[in-house]
Amino acid sequence: MVHHALMIPTQRLPASLTPLDVALATLLNNLEPVAPRELWTAEALGCVASEMPPLQAVPPCDVAAADGWALRARDLVGASSYSPLPLALSPTWVEAGDAMPEGCDCVVDASCIDQTGPIAEALVEAIPGQGVRRIGGDIAEGRSVVPSGQRIGRVDLLSARVAGLKSIRVRHPRLRLVDIPANSSLSHTALLICELAGAAGASPAWAEASGRDAASIAKVIEPGDCDLLVTIGGSGVGYTDAAIAALVQCGADIAHGIALQPGRTAAVGRIGKIPVVALPGAPDQALAAWWTLVLPVLDRLSGLLQRQSFTLPLSRKIASSVGLAEIVLLKESAGAWTPLAVGELSLDLVARADAWLVVPGASEGFAAGTPVNAYLLRDLI
Repeated sequence: MVHHALMIPTQRLPASLTPLDVALATLLNNLEPVAPRELWTAEALGCVASEMPPLQAVPPCDVAAADGWALRARDLVGASSYSPLPLALSPTWVEAGDAMPEGCDCVVDASCIDQTGPIAEALVEAIPGQGVRRIGGDIAEGRSVVPSGQRIGRVDLLSARVAGLKSIRVRHPRLRLVDIPANSSLSHTALLICELAGAAGASPAWAEASGRDAASIAKVIEPGDCDLLVTIGGSGVGYTDAAIAALVQCGADIAHGIALQPGRTAAVGRIGKIPVVALPGAPDQALAAWWTLVLPVLDRLSGLLQRQSFTLPLSRKIASSVGLAEIVLLKESAGAWTPLAVGELSLDLVARADAWLVVPGASEGFAAGTPVNAYLLRDLI
């Protein structure tokens, strides 16, 4: 029987931690957005739009906005229920979406026209454009569905379908996820990261190592068919942690240990030109490294112009340890950010939080009342 006390860990504790800003600069150095490609409209949700041709106006002509009688507004001047106005021309019935008849500029409800007598009579006045959706009212001539560099949302997809687009031009980074199963054989963290990758507009491909040893992990790394490689688990310094050794075996230039709380056992590097991030297997540490290291890389690869954030004053101070960048969870309350936790990411707190920020490693925190810019979580979790 072999005792752990006599075993040598496959990964040694880093002698020093790499500052978060240095680690991120390593990943982003000379990194360019991926080439655009066409995706079916139904697959484009969450992706970052690339250059698209200008659209035709929608609707292409004036159309009825509701069911009713199409008329000329000037023919209804003076009409009321007390003084019905005989109409020289018979009204035309239209339904919502129908093109407006020649010469007509308004639509009135069915009850506004009395047809019981030999001549139709108007019972109300109207104004030009009443009950009408003008040409280009939904989509103006020459507009794009989504400006280049912005993330595609559900309303954007609705506009694309209304405009008749079957595909959308996007930047869709290929993300290879290598799950290194824990001793418990559960992959909750890997599933979370895979879902987050899809929500961030990436195209994730998931591979699972058959074991936790370096050789088994190295077999499924395969960085050649991706734009970003992310391993999940096995980045610690335990006796069965071998992710870093496997990456080195595959030719990675790795900095192991990031001055980030939580997430200190994360690692960053390159295999050739492909950026590599090794995420810890614990959900809190993986989330911290995902937000601070992986998302900025995906933003760059996707050509995203700006991630959604919001600035509010702090309702109370944030105290942080110098030397470590710390994640802070925030809750919006009465027009201010209220800190929920510093350097701690329990699942309960993450579920309750509205946003997060990073206190830089050189800072001791922020005083109460300080305006801080935080990244919103509602589109990331």
